[in-house]
Amino acid sequence: MISAYRGAAQKSSRFVCVGFICAYLGSVNFTNRLAREKSPYLLQHAHNPVDWFAWNAEAFEQARRENKPVFLSIGYSTCHWCHVMERESFEDEEIGKFLAEHFVSIKVDREERPDVDKIYMTFVQSTTGSGGWPMNVFLTPELKPFFGGTYFPPDARHGRPSFLQLLEQIAGLWRERKNDIAASADEIHARLESVMTSSAGADFSLTADVLINAAEIFKSSYDSTNGGFGGAPKFPQPSIPSFVLRAAKRFGDDEAVKMVLRTCDKMAAGGIHDQLGGGFSRYAVDAEWLVPHFEKMLYDNAQLAQLYLDAFLVSGDARHAEVIRDILDYVLRDMKHPDGGFFSAEDADSEGQEGKFYCWTKDELSKLLTVDEFNVAAKYFGITREGNFVDHSHPQPLAGLNVLSVADPSVVRGDLSLLGSAKSKMLAARAKKIRPHLDDKILVSWNGLMLGAFARASVILGDENYCSTAEKNLAFLREKLWDEKSRTLFHRWRDGECDVVQLLEDHAFLLSGVIDLYEATLTPGHLDFAVDLATAILARFYDAENGGFWQSVAEAKDLILRVKDDYDGAEPSGNSVATLALLKLGAITGIKNFTEAAEKTLRLYMHRLQTFPQAMPFMLQALNFSLQEPKRFVIAGDNGSEKFHKLLRAVHAVYQPNKIVLGNAGAVEEFAKTLPAKDGAVVYLCTGNACKPPTDKAAEVWDLLK
Repeated sequence: MISAYRGAAQKSSRFVCVGFICAYLGSVNFTNRLAREKSPYLLQHAHNPVDWFAWNAEAFEQARRENKPVFLSIGYSTCHWCHVMERESFEDEEIGKFLAEHFVSIKVDREERPDVDKIYMTFVQSTTGSGGWPMNVFLTPELKPFFGGTYFPPDARHGRPSFLQLLEQIAGLWRERKNDIAASADEIHARLESVMTSSAGADFSLTADVLINAAEIFKSSYDSTNGGFGGAPKFPQPSIPSFVLRAAKRFGDDEAVKMVLRTCDKMAAGGIHDQLGGGFSRYAVDAEWLVPHFEKMLYDNAQLAQLYLDAFLVSGDARHAEVIRDILDYVLRDMKHPDGGFFSAEDADSEGQEGKFYCWTKDELSKLLTVDEFNVAAKYFGITREGNFVDHSHPQPLAGLNVLSVADPSVVRGDLSLLGSAKSKMLAARAKKIRPHLDDKILVSWNGLMLGAFARASVILGDENYCSTAEKNLAFLREKLWDEKSRTLFHRWRDGECDVVQLLEDHAFLLSGVIDLYEATLTPGHLDFAVDLATAILARFYDAENGGFWQSVAEAKDLILRVKDDYDGAEPSGNSVATLALLKLGAITGIKNFTEAAEKTLRLYMHRLQTFPQAMPFMLQALNFSLQEPKRFVIAGDNGSEKFHKLLRAVHAVYQPNKIVLGNAGAVEEFAKTLPAKDGAVVYLCTGNACKPPTDKAAEVWDLLK
């Protein structure tokens, strides 16, 4: 039975009608429960002939009442293969009818519910050896998994059944061997619980040997030809080069510095970098960074902006500063809500074809540009008649598509003006195409990452617009998603409404961003808010007995497990970000509870850092910070004065990742409050309760930093 909510569907149609979905809606005959949801991903499935539920008590109750297994399908709105499986299977009426008869079908947006996704992705990875999206898992009515995978094709391939055949097999097993399946699911659940709920181990000491070992492991995976750490498919995973750069700073490893800078240069020149509109795609399918998976994620671009800020401080190369501006200006132009929030992502597909918006044919460019412009652009971007990209997932792929990359940078030396005019024409022409779908939900976690990038860029690049953007973003998050009275932070806002989900990653990522903003401005109110966030983290997520932080609050009754995320992948884990942020905030404020919780968390994960450092490169940054007392740069004086801002920029102008920057007012540690201004703003470099003589000269600040 298909539930109808046509009023809600019509209200939300502007979000559902994207790319190939627009064509599909022309003849739509179905509307299901998802039409009343806020998630763009769920709304994309609101007109499938599948009796979808959202993740809620209504679905769980029906599964228990009818004693049916649950078919759980998880993805996100800019996921290319999610679109493919929807087109092939979830728009099929026969499949929709079979699912309704034999299963309770639930759709989840992994970006709205990363806590749900984490549990079932761990199951899929542990049972199949790999994971990804779309993720499709079969559960008992008690929500315990017993079978799962990722993409299932619509027809039998390579000895594997079609999706409908798989459904028929599982429905038959449930009918004939229900008790066996339930027993197996109970056993799987017990194993998951033991794996995902870290408890206290040996009392490991925090040692630099772990950093040395990890750096060597990452260096051994370095691709000396193309840059990056590892082979194809190639994810930027900025936590890795960021850690390698920090380790290189600590141990004086010039070779490691060169690896990171070459990686940055190669990524910036590759097709993974949008050479016209700015920003980076999620990953490259090859080792050369050439052919991307075209979706653009806010979290990738925030972390990459931070990486290039570090690279710029190390190299002084203006090209790295250009990449930073390129990323942030893209976000300002295409990913910003008018009131200050940042949207989540842009799709890989437009008009049902991956990369169509971003790629060019040789004929297309020759008609758009003058002969001289075309010759320069074709050489610079590597344009050929054959092209370098084919969307193999589409039954009728477009021919001759070229992903733009910097194939021959030498061309710019003599033809800068021609290349510039060609780029302008290409960008203007591209703007007239049908854009990829924009996922316009606003997530606190990813906004916290981008807030920090804008804050640091404002002081390192000296751009007041970036600072005002960061300030406006924080004001938006506090107004829309922070309950001042209960000190509660929620996860998602969209279309005038926030959800009720509370997650560690929101608190941790926002805390990190607010600390960056405080250090970039030394506004006492930002430090006060950081203390509020950190206090909420300890109250709601901290495991005081064992260390570490739970991903969700204890009150989340719709989860079969309460877990601690211990993997820094495309996004860093909440545990890793919370640990580093609490260490920094503890040093700034002198609040021992913050530092002690962070150090206990480091000890909890020390064995993992020793034996498998690739799992938690961001946590390694926290360990690096913890191993010595940070240099404290205290700036005393009027924070509105020109001299104050000049000194603040000087403090941020040298790569010194283990320093902290604070003022002498507000919630700072007590010793900093005793340091006076001296005829205007001055900088103190302090360790413990001792400081070097204050200075008001930028050059002397740089000497202190070095």
